[in-house]
Amino acid sequence: MLARAATWWTILRISVNERLVYRGDFALGTLMRFLPIVTQIFLWGAVFSGIRAVTEGGTEIAGYSYRDFIAYYLLTMITRAFSSMPRLASGIARDIREGTIKKYLIQPIDMLGFLLLYRVAHKLVYYVVAAGPFALIFYLLRGFFPGWPDGATLVCFAASLLMSFVLGFFLEATIGMMGFWFLEVSSLLFVYMLFNFFFSGHMFPIDMLPGIWGDLVRMTPLQYLAYFPAAVFLGKVTGAELMWGLWLQFGWTVFFIIASRVAFHRGVWRYSGYGG
Repeated sequence: MLARAATWWTILRISVNERLVYRGDFALGTLMRFLPIVTQIFLWGAVFSGIRAVTEGGTEIAGYSYRDFIAYYLLTMITRAFSSMPRLASGIARDIREGTIKKYLIQPIDMLGFLLLYRVAHKLVYYVVAAGPFALIFYLLRGFFPGWPDGATLVCFAASLLMSFVLGFFLEATIGMMGFWFLEVSSLLFVYMLFNFFFSGHMFPIDMLPGIWGDLVRMTPLQYLAYFPAAVFLGKVTGAELMWGLWLQFGWTVFFIIASRVAFHRGVWRYSGYGG
């Protein structure tokens, strides 16, 4: 156990040092990613101005005010930074297709554990470096937030963010494992990213979806990658609904941890490598 912990610590330390090379890119990239918020402010300002003109004073859409929409969009940028795993699934599928996955099969290193530690290092360095740009943007736009939620809500928000990272990692890892069965998974990844963008809540709050469509979307794990943590912070999900949502998020997280492990072990049994 101590030897394994020492190995994991070494992997994490080396990965952190490697990611520090990109610290300037992280800081500048974070500021650039916030530029579209200017468009969102004008867009939703125009939408709500139109609603007020038509309804003579109506100021909400699906329970969201103009300021709520801007605050929600800002918060989803944080949640997506936790849950997004760029090139994880495609990288796993490429390793399987090109045979470089053998480095995990012939050495005493668990592939999923190694990749998880690498992503942890990435997120740690990213948030340490990007803390300044995040603080600046949220300070400048602080007027769009109703204020800090209470302590219990902040704890639930933090727990949801942590689970969104783990869920996002193992969900994409599971998709990447499909490379054991399919030669090319780029089309599958494109479909997944398309659904992810719309139905995770990154583009709009999914509780805006009416009737059965909203119910169907909320049955998927995608809402926990962006919408749910932001809704928790804004107080859109409270009480029993909040507790139930956290348990469901935990359940989906455990499901994909197991699914990725099963897919890896079953895939290795059918994997064949040729050449030197």
